Amino acid sequence: MMSQHHWLKARPSTSDGNHLSPGHKVSFSDSSKSSNNNKRDSGRPSTASNSRPASPANPPQRRSHSQQPPQNWSDSRNLQRINRQSEALAQQKVISPQAPQPKPFLIYHDSFLPLLGPNPTLQLLIDDPRAPYFHEAGVFHPPTNTLFLTSNELEDSSPDAVTTRQKTIVITKVELFSPTDFTRDKVRCPERNYMACGGTNYRDGLILCAQGSLREPSGLIYMEAKRPHKTVTLLNNYHSRPFNSPHDVIVHSDGSIWFSDPIYGYERGFRPKPQLPQLVYRFDPATGDIRAVADGFGRPSGLAFSPDEHTVYISDTDVVHGDGATDYRRSATVYAYTVMWEHGAPFLANKRVFCYADTGAPNGLQCDVFGNLYAACGDGVNVWNGGGMLIGKIQIENGCTNFCFGRNGEIWCMGEHKLWRVQLGTETRGALLGI
Repeated sequence: MMSQHHWLKARPSTSDGNHLSPGHKVSFSDSSKSSNNNKRDSGRPSTASNSRPASPANPPQRRSHSQQPPQNWSDSRNLQRINRQSEALAQQKVISPQAPQPKPFLIYHDSFLPLLGPNPTLQLLIDDPRAPYFHEAGVFHPPTNTLFLTSNELEDSSPDAVTTRQKTIVITKVELFSPTDFTRDKVRCPERNYMACGGTNYRDGLILCAQGSLREPSGLIYMEAKRPHKTVTLLNNYHSRPFNSPHDVIVHSDGSIWFSDPIYGYERGFRPKPQLPQLVYRFDPATGDIRAVADGFGRPSGLAFSPDEHTVYISDTDVVHGDGATDYRRSATVYAYTVMWEHGAPFLANKRVFCYADTGAPNGLQCDVFGNLYAACGDGVNVWNGGGMLIGKIQIENGCTNFCFGRNGEIWCMGEHKLWRVQLGTETRGALLGI
């Protein structure tokens, strides 16, 4: 657990080992300082301005693009081109994703270059060997310039942790004053958030997936972004049947909330025997309507809408089970569905394999404003264009468990004990926020 006034030296470093701001300090304290883009194109940035989110009544307009790959890309010590033909023909030439690479940005197709910008960087912001505080969620809250993160399971010997099998999950917030100036603090909610997992921005705060415990129900909670971080339960059952352990959540521009519900909590011993299949749901807070929209998964996990919201991506991380067992014959796949509307309600059709992660499992998913899909995988962040072609990778030592976009090309990557900052081109922005 975090102590309230413990100081650590934070030495953000580039991928080649050069440290930045060696005197910077990170504080653990109780003090608190207080548009979706609907364009989808070939995966290349342009100078066109953003516009309001797409909806069934507001179809998207295509974005023109003119920006060319940066002229100095071959001179950057952070970039490495992958020879796709050699990779396909000679296995020994494939770069090992398990070993740290001197050049973290791997180019599989030239359309990845404009996304990187002229000088992409990878920085290690925090390395905390005490516990895996940087595991899931990853929600950047623009009004407060704060990053919210959830930990992996931590040991908890307190008497009230018996229902979670003596485990707990800590919510951390990182208040950002500049890319290398920040404070870090544990979120202390008046109400306990049982085993929080994935999250997303919602209204003035954020939604967190509460996985629940052996006694407390799982579901969705709304948490205020500012202290004292009050919480409200939005949903905790499917027509009186308990959810398994909600994992990830996204919000549609019509106000509906979509979330995945695998059985990881049961496999890890802090949830009862499942009473529902592993599904993806849509919840409408305005009407109270809760419905299943997708099934047939091994372990449904990450979710993302395309910028025009005509497509929803859902990852199946069945390759890894909650007990730690790994079976590479099982799914590590992202599926794409077309969002259809009939009788005033959405449904999903045209399920197809969008991509398969070659390393680990595609956990968190997000699109940029150009329609490219990013996924946290076993070797870092993998990037596919809208057609499902792998165009690039951001290799991170020991992989990436989840990530989120920040401002102007920033990506915050979680690696259990480590928090990384990636800087891409300033036009490469997340579709969720469009900033």
